[in-house]
Amino acid sequence: MQIKIESPAAIPDAARMLLDAIGDRTIVALRGAMGAGKTTLTSEMMKVLKMDDEASSPTFAIVNEYHSSETGKTVYHFDFYRIESLAEALDIGIEDYWDSGCLCLMEWAENIEDILPEETLVVDIEELSDSSRLITVND
Repeated sequence: MQIKIESPAAIPDAARMLLDAIGDRTIVALRGAMGAGKTTLTSEMMKVLKMDDEASSPTFAIVNEYHSSETGKTVYHFDFYRIESLAEALDIGIEDYWDSGCLCLMEWAENIEDILPEETLVVDIEELSDSSRLITVND
């Protein structure tokens, strides 16, 4: 499945479509070059999911946890850009997050590709121009 974002105004609709494509899956790898819009898209998905707090990049924290008092759901947002080894990911308890049943959105998951569960849904975000993007959901 592909979703084309023609302008920043289309990001909320793209976030809804991506969440529909994710469905009941809980482990999602967001791949794309620096500046492709991984965090921006994640932020919009958090709005659609009615999370209590706005999403921000977890680059230094590695993981941010979001809750929705309206739906009772929890979402974990990871950024593995600065991770230096697979052991570091395992040390933060990544497998416990995956086993939680909560949605786990992971930026730079290619840095831990060797330990990603088989059921990981891979989403590629390609920058087409300054304002347009192509999202490919790899089923």
